[in-house]
Amino acid sequence: MTGPEPARPRVSAGAVFFDDEGRVLLVDPTYKEYWNLPGGGVDDGETPFRACVREVREELGLTPPIGRLLVTAWTPAKLYFVFDGGVLPADQRAAITLSPGELAGHAFVTAEQARPMLPPAQEILMSEVLRAHADGTTRYVEQG
Repeated sequence: MTGPEPARPRVSAGAVFFDDEGRVLLVDPTYKEYWNLPGGGVDDGETPFRACVREVREELGLTPPIGRLLVTAWTPAKLYFVFDGGVLPADQRAAITLSPGELAGHAFVTAEQARPMLPPAQEILMSEVLRAHADGTTRYVEQG
């Protein structure tokens, strides 16, 4: 008798960006109930890093430098890679152009303001992302 088939979650990549006041950029997808970090699915043959760069360009109309990996998080449904986008200067914040039909809005918010905007599983991920950013580490998280 064989055991259950291993989970094969989808793979997503995104970035965390900050403003000059240390607030985090969240985007409001039109197809989800909750807000998210900018990012999305990794296409076949694409690395998570390249997917992050592409998704940021597609969603925000920006090509800022993407830094180091902050968090890898495994859930039964999705494997997340979150990279450090750093601080977006005022000119880049003003140049954000949201992907029409995909994003309804964006906001720079404090960690406290972000909590009710995110789905429960993403709240844990956000906490780990902010810790990794603050202490210069990379974290691995398993949920579910």
